[in-house]
Parts: sequence; C-alpha cells; structure tokens
Amino acid sequence: MSAKATPEPDVIELDLSDVEPRVGQPIGGGQLWEPCSASDIRRWVMAMDYPNPLHWDHEFAGESRYGGIIAPQSIAVALDYGHGCAPACVGRIPGSHLIFGGEEWWFYGAAVRPGDKLLQERRFHDYKVVQTKFAGPTMFQRGDTTHRNQHGTLVARERSTSIRYLAAEANKRGMYENQVGEVKRWSELELNEIAVLRHEWLMSNRLGISPHFDEVEVGDTLPRRVLGPHSIASFTTEYRAFLFNIWGTFGWVTPEGVEDPWVYQDPGWTEGFAFDEEGAKIDPRKRDGLYVGPSRGHIDGDKAGAVGMARAYGYGATMGAWCTDYLAYWAGNDGLVRHIKSDFRGPAFEGDVTYFDAEIIGKEAMSTWGVPLIQIKLRLTNQDGGVLVDSTAEVELPL
Repeated sequence: MSAKATPEPDVIELDLSDVEPRVGQPIGGGQLWEPCSASDIRRWVMAMDYPNPLHWDHEFAGESRYGGIIAPQSIAVALDYGHGCAPACVGRIPGSHLIFGGEEWWFYGAAVRPGDKLLQERRFHDYKVVQTKFAGPTMFQRGDTTHRNQHGTLVARERSTSIRYLAAEANKRGMYENQVGEVKRWSELELNEIAVLRHEWLMSNRLGISPHFDEVEVGDTLPRRVLGPHSIASFTTEYRAFLFNIWGTFGWVTPEGVEDPWVYQDPGWTEGFAFDEEGAKIDPRKRDGLYVGPSRGHIDGDKAGAVGMARAYGYGATMGAWCTDYLAYWAGNDGLVRHIKSDFRGPAFEGDVTYFDAEIIGKEAMSTWGVPLIQIKLRLTNQDGGVLVDSTAEVELPL
C-alpha cells in the first residue's frame, strides 16, 4: 500500500511589490485648507474627554499667560490627514486592512492657537514583515511626519507605526473573537465607581498648576485616570473630531521631485472598506470613513469582524492623544511633554474601560533638550488587566 501524500499547507504571503520601491520616499497626502479655529480645539478636547480649561474656557484662557485659548499638544494629529498614519500606509497590498501599532512624538514648544495652520511633510521610513497569531504574515510599517505652522516654525515630529495584514486571514483566525467574549454589562455600582474615579481625575489639576522639578521624586505616581465604558457614541465622537473627516476640508498635495509619488492611491483595502473618491464629489458619505471607508469597523461590529477585530473598537490615534493629554494635564500649564513613545498592544473594545497608571522612573536636571526632564512610564489597561498601551515619556517641568 502506498502512503498518502500530506498536502502542503497554503502559503499566505503579502504582495509587497508596490511597497518596496517606495521605502525612503517623501509622500503626499491631504492638507487642510483652513486654519485651526477655537471651535476645532474645543471639539477635539471634548472628544478626548480632556478637561483643561486652557483649551476651551474663553475667560480662564484669557487670564492665563497665553492670553487666550491654545490647543493641547495632541492637536497635531487632529490637524493632519489620515489620523497621522499616512506615511505608514504606503503601497498597495491587495485584500489588506490596517490597525495602528504605535506612535512616537517630539514636541518643540510652539503652541498652536486659533488661526494657526499646520503644514505636514511626510516620508515613508521602513517596514518589516513578521508572522503573528493575529493574521499570519503581518507588516509593521513606519512613517515620519513633520508639523510646522504657517510661519515655518517647527511644532512637532511624529513617527507612526501601522500594522497591515490580510483581512481574510485575520477573520479566519478569529484571535480577538476567541479572547474578548461578550460586551461587558456594567452594574450601577460599577458605573458609579468609574464615575467617581473619572471625576477625581478631572479635578486633579484643573487650575493647571505645574509641579516643580525638585518637588517630584522617582517612584511617585500620577493620579489614576479612567475612560469609558467605550461605546459606539464615544467612538463616533472621537472620529468626528478629526477635521479631515469633514466633507471638503482638505486638498491633495504632491511632493516635488519624486517619480510616482504616493498621494491618494488605494492601499488595497479589502472589499467594502475603500473610499469612493469620485462619488464623494457628490455624496459626502462616499468618503466619510464611517458610512463608507476603512474606519467603518470602528462603529459596526459586523464590519469589525470582517477585518478580524471581533467587535467595534477605538482608534490608535486617539489612544496616543489620550496619553499625551494625560501627561500634559499633570505637568500643568508651565510644563511640556517633550517626547513620548507609545506602543499599542491592543484596542479599546466597545463596552470596555481604560485605566491610566503612571510612575516617575527618572529625573534629569539638564537634558539634551537643555531643560530639566522627568521620565515617566505610563500604561493603559482595560478592566481585565489587558494592556492596551505601553508608553515612556520625557516631561519638562519648571525648576
């Protein structure tokens, strides 16, 4: 009797033929037409659940050293196109989807005020492909964005990381489907406990008083914060605060001197997740992102399942903003988040809450920035202890 041949397993590969030639190239993308307004700033901090009155209260801000409302440091991502991940989503990969893998930010101290306009320079940095339980062959792609204001002043730099994968393979594996279970139902007692903790943090530094460098010690912890329970309403509110999602707010820009530059090409979204650029000239829903487009899984459990995410889930870009805002609130109105690196470990799913816990791990009286810095380790977790974000940051405090 002859032995039966063992069938070869299917080989799953990413098509990187349009990715590799673009490594290191400047890219184009969307550029907002209008300057930032006070209402844009207010909408953003309201969506981020960030209470600092310097960013929304006309009278409080007017009496501050700034003489009026200024934007939080996190506004840079809201004034960018594509949640800041455009240079980390370069090259067509057929049948793919994308989630955020992390962000790294450097801030240079230039405040963004109403009337300012941020201009972006973008570059595709690099990529690597690894095998994951989530989707098999998975590409981690990095891109850089420089943000300058209308005067050419450097405001911030960002390095974003995207995770690109084959949606069908992630759907087949169902990793999150097997992990997350049903949407949590919170008791009234639990919701009251969340509300108390949330309120305590909202009041923890409402006046924006900055701790002095010599007043803090290694091992000190920051006030705990909680966000949630996350919901379709909260995800939608966050998404609507990104200005590029509003109909007609941006135009396409192209880098000079680049042959075949990446500007607004289709990255190869899986069926049902692409924009309709031509249709959007008539119908706003055609590039809204939630009705039609790659973000629809964030508010639609069925669509989330189609890309391997089990149920509605939050945005990496807003998780990054939460981290910056949290540290800036503690640092006060005379402090500054100089640098923060956040690795995204998992999404904020519908029905979950997110806890913020941070500890001072170092002090540097004279840093390479020429200012005193505090090193902080920040971790975001859900109600089950699952890690959503690991961050390390350097925060400037007054002497």
